[in-house]
Amino acid sequence: MKLDRRTFLQGLGAGTLGALAGCTAVPAGLRPEVALPAYGSVTDEAFWRAVRTQFPLLDHPVYLNTGGLGPASHAVLNTVHTTMTEQQECSETGYDLFAPARETMARYLGVKPAEVCFTRNATEGNSIIAAGLALHEGDEVIFESHAHPGGSFPWFNQAKLRGVKVRLFTPDPASPEANLAGIRDLVTPRTKVIQVSHITCTTGLVFPVRAIAEFARAHDIWFHIDGAQSVGMIPVNLDAIGCDSYAFSGHKWLGGPHESGVFYIRHARLEAVAATGIGAHSGELPHLPGEIKLCDSAARHEYGTRNAGLIAGLAEAVRLQETIGRDRIAAHGRELATLLFDACAKIPDIAVLTPRHDELRASMTTIHHARAGAGKLFDFLKEEHGLRCRPVTEQGLQAVRISTHVFNSHAECERVITGVRAAARAF
Repeated sequence: MKLDRRTFLQGLGAGTLGALAGCTAVPAGLRPEVALPAYGSVTDEAFWRAVRTQFPLLDHPVYLNTGGLGPASHAVLNTVHTTMTEQQECSETGYDLFAPARETMARYLGVKPAEVCFTRNATEGNSIIAAGLALHEGDEVIFESHAHPGGSFPWFNQAKLRGVKVRLFTPDPASPEANLAGIRDLVTPRTKVIQVSHITCTTGLVFPVRAIAEFARAHDIWFHIDGAQSVGMIPVNLDAIGCDSYAFSGHKWLGGPHESGVFYIRHARLEAVAATGIGAHSGELPHLPGEIKLCDSAARHEYGTRNAGLIAGLAEAVRLQETIGRDRIAAHGRELATLLFDACAKIPDIAVLTPRHDELRASMTTIHHARAGAGKLFDFLKEEHGLRCRPVTEQGLQAVRISTHVFNSHAECERVITGVRAAARAF
């Protein structure tokens, strides 16, 4: 849907119009920011249109691939730009910005600041766990066959380097209990780690992570979660989940800058993960030779010179999420996904691979065409209907994934439905 400035202004309240009027020239490289109207002060449709203006997305093609890469807002991009410029002007590192950003992120995740490590992406956090746990030849790790390469490759690398044994289970769309049973059936006395994607990148299946955490704790098994598809899509409280560690990228559903991420380790489990990549900020070593005293926090895994602008931008992304409302974000994305699910399920020759069970789905919808492969369906939707989705070829699914987030609308979902119907007739 193309939203022109006049239509947008007509849908907003006087307070927001005043904010718009106050926007004048901005420094080169920055975009003017417009305050969001308070939820309830305008219609729901006008509110989500206002949210859409926070992002630099083009109207064409319609962007439906937040599961792959989420756009950052103008506020985030401005924060990154301004912070980097300020640090360059005095040629400083900006490490003083890490502590307040860590506090912001810890509050958002329901954990302590000492449990938050800033990484470059979810893959880096997954790799820290795979390399850092004290595993030996024959020790077993369990994870799902739909794991993203960023979640599976670190463990297959440990299989090669240390002889760790990988055991896979297939995500079950039937029920949360069925997925817990799939894990339980694979556990042996050699099982040391269970890992799941909080939400799978393939079909958008939401794992029952609290139940898995309870099971793992009862059996003294480390429980790690790849949260690349969850943080920013649904509310996440890591302390309440009860996992030992968690990793996610900031540049997907959270709307942070590219190459930003977070790695969490429950503080009581900190010493169980060796620091395999360290530097000056990991601890103290006043004199050489000597013994390194690692800092008593997850930040021991941060090393080398970092871009403070990215960290400040990630904290700004959290603030925008909190302004919109995390429950509201989850409800909006799920509402759009449900619209797609219900409509696509009725189209001949189209199968919806995303689970129907309410507890197993959120804001992603994956569809399969009986006669068109992933690439063919993806290309048709993009070239013929201006829809940027994501082909899903993992595990031979030959499907297309549609992600619905804060900047997407009902009208855009209707375009998707029209495109899928056309694809069903075309092939």
